[in-house]
Amino acid sequence: MNIQEIASDLKFPEGPVAMDDGSVILVEIWSGEITRITKDGKKQTVAKPGGGPNGLAIGPDGHLYCCNNGSNFEMNMVNGLMIPGHTPAEHKGGRIERINISTGKVEVLYDSCDGVKLMAPNDLVFDTTGGFWFTDHASNNSERRMHGGLYYAKADGSKITKVLRELTSPNGVGLSPDGLHVYYAETMPGRLWDLPLTAPGTAAMPGGFTPANFVGAFPGLAYFDSLGVQADGGVCVATILAGGISTFWPGTNGAPAKFEHTPFPDILCTNICWGGKDMKTAYVTMSSTGKLAQCDWPTAGLRLNYNA
Repeated sequence: MNIQEIASDLKFPEGPVAMDDGSVILVEIWSGEITRITKDGKKQTVAKPGGGPNGLAIGPDGHLYCCNNGSNFEMNMVNGLMIPGHTPAEHKGGRIERINISTGKVEVLYDSCDGVKLMAPNDLVFDTTGGFWFTDHASNNSERRMHGGLYYAKADGSKITKVLRELTSPNGVGLSPDGLHVYYAETMPGRLWDLPLTAPGTAAMPGGFTPANFVGAFPGLAYFDSLGVQADGGVCVATILAGGISTFWPGTNGAPAKFEHTPFPDILCTNICWGGKDMKTAYVTMSSTGKLAQCDWPTAGLRLNYNA
């Protein structure tokens, strides 16, 4: 696979969004900024929300929606690589933000649910009704890890619901092509889960002890980050330590998922998105080295419900 570096010297890039004009908007978690990478590789500042902007998506109003983890990770340089660490003692929680792409104005949409502060929102995806699913990765220190959750919220700020609780470091989230399944990845266990839906924002809870249906795990030591979904239903999970994109095609009727791993030259690949007329140009954030890469992907990515 021909992997091309299109931007470098980024401060832990994540949350790429492929725009209709061929540019890519992403977050730089360590600098607290939202940055546009033009087709010729130039950088333009879109907004400066501060904290720890993490996941991004275009909403039904054409604005950016941002999962801001509120500086949930200490940032360390290890052998020349940017590596996230524990949650700083001064961390006060995170929020969901709405950002005007033209002006850079940042508005806090949600910072709590049912009176409880959000800890570290991480990634989000919009459905066809204008609602969005998002993960709260939660926080950790040298003594304990807090549980995270999976949420559903309205883009107009009118409703937020905690759908799943007591999850272990939930991270990437995406919807199946038919919109009837929401997939989420847990970082530390390195597992991918499938939650069936009966209506927008409403889950069909599986029986037994698990919060959702298990899809698969990396066949070895690896952690999972954010994810994207292909048009054929394959779920592409950015994979840490193994360094690349792990694709799962969920099985049916209890059959195991088909699995394939595509390596990239960074141990901290954190996200993938697609653009171009045929949706076969993949953009991958290689965060420990501060780079955005692109390549021709063999399968088209799923066209998201909203773009700009």
